[in-house]
Amino acid sequence: MSEQKQPQQPQQKKKKVSPQVWKFYKVSGAELTRLKKECPRCGKGFFLAEHRDRLTCGNCGYSSFKSK
Repeated sequence: MSEQKQPQQPQQKKKKVSPQVWKFYKVSGAELTRLKKECPRCGKGFFLAEHRDRLTCGNCGYSSFKSK
């Protein structure tokens, strides 16, 4: 009396949300200003994520802590 295993259904993958890079810049006239800080290790194009107590880079893992 062995129980047969039923085939498992493949897990559904979460759809990756494309980064909305246009939210990181502000255009006023002919000037372009960056709203977020850039990573000092990675250079231009890699922005630091803002957490409650720190800024982190998702690419290289760089962290800088905010002063209280």
